[in-house]
Amino acid sequence: MTVGIDHAPQISTHPTRPALGQAAATWAAERIRQAIEWTSGARVMLAAAPSQAETLKALAAAPGLDWSRVEFFHMDEYVGLPAAAPQAFGTWLHRTFLNQVPQATFHPVAPGTDPEAAARHYEQLMGDAPFDVVLLGLGVNGHLAFNDPPADLDDPRAAKVVALDDTSRRQQVDEGNFAHPSDVPTHAVTVTIPRLLNTRDVIASVPGAPKRQAVHDTLTRPIGPDHPGTALRTHARVRLFLDTESDPR
Repeated sequence: MTVGIDHAPQISTHPTRPALGQAAATWAAERIRQAIEWTSGARVMLAAAPSQAETLKALAAAPGLDWSRVEFFHMDEYVGLPAAAPQAFGTWLHRTFLNQVPQATFHPVAPGTDPEAAARHYEQLMGDAPFDVVLLGLGVNGHLAFNDPPADLDDPRAAKVVALDDTSRRQQVDEGNFAHPSDVPTHAVTVTIPRLLNTRDVIASVPGAPKRQAVHDTLTRPIGPDHPGTALRTHARVRLFLDTESDPR
């Protein structure tokens, strides 16, 4: 990762979460249409989290998209949850978005009983080709996917098994996904930061006051492992969509 280059993300701030989601979805739809026009298909990486709900719902309603030419991946999945569990990220994506665009292709992360093998399989499935669009959020601790601090910004792997830190597990409770931190799985398969950033465009939807400090750190801290979100500044085409609660400026 080239830390010597520090790009300023393009930032837009919106009065509400739905307005943020509509703006992010409009931009994402334009980028996906462009990819289909240029290469006959689009490869899109998705995050699964409440912060993404408004963006994905608006994207599903975007006009003029040939979803049959879109291939979706997602960036993380819990280890140890049944695939059909309501908290599973693949299940959440189907419920929130994919069921509305059934023509699209979706490649789920499936940790099963051998998450290490599942991570290696997902590396092969993603391949080396860049994504066209990555739709992501930002954790309360600044994580990208489940790359909690200190994160490896030069990870040679494309996907791996990771232990979730206490802040990440608490966030899952605070967002209503689990009743207690002890209910949250301790591990996940996650796509690594270098693989996430191997894309033409990054679209970050980051609403809510709990994310304000993470946004501040992402924009102002030195690029490095203690604040994983700072890795976004190594990419030349990042758009950061905030609401008035998450904007620290």
